[in-house]
Amino acid sequence: MPDVPAPDELTPSTRPELTNVRFLGNEVTSPYLSVGDYTYYDTEGNEAPFEQANVKYLYGPQRLLIGRFTTIGPGATFLMPGGNHPMAGPSTYPFTMFGGAWTEQTLETFLSLEQPGDTVIGNDVWIGREATIMPGVTIGDGAVVGAHSVVTKDVEPYAVVAGNPARHIRVRFDPDDVERLLAVRWWDWPVETITEHAATIMAGTPAQLEAIHRGLPPT
Repeated sequence: MPDVPAPDELTPSTRPELTNVRFLGNEVTSPYLSVGDYTYYDTEGNEAPFEQANVKYLYGPQRLLIGRFTTIGPGATFLMPGGNHPMAGPSTYPFTMFGGAWTEQTLETFLSLEQPGDTVIGNDVWIGREATIMPGVTIGDGAVVGAHSVVTKDVEPYAVVAGNPARHIRVRFDPDDVERLLAVRWWDWPVETITEHAATIMAGTPAQLEAIHRGLPPT
């Protein structure tokens, strides 16, 4: 085991010059936002709270759920369904939001309209600089979203997507290895185990992680 401890969920680094990175799990306050341990955002010096600067229309009831060890690039934006306009009839004007008689006349209709569900970002996802994630999207574990992409539909685990709208570029591993990684779930290991095997997690193979998961030495 290393002689120095791993970072904890509150302190992104033992390097004092690394001031632009924030672990988000203990920072968020909204009941509609959940972020797993060691998921971080690169602020590039912007000190505005993540849930205000990067998550838009977080009014609920839909939630933004982000897993562990996910990395979020500067300026990434998550659009929630609270900003949607109705498109069921002739007008997209949001009468319901203004209160009074307009709300009274339209609330029942508005509540009957189909809405996107939760936005779900998996574990070990890399979201590139200024990417935009649209409402109700699910991004699977291990996926990569290219910089400036606009993600309008679900992304499979360990897929790489890019563009506007984001399109599938490739899968990082073959189907057997993707299945192996999803079973191993290294991000759920005790942090001591993750620390001990960090180099293998970074640059090893799915088979090696599977061996560690089974309690065997990686080969």
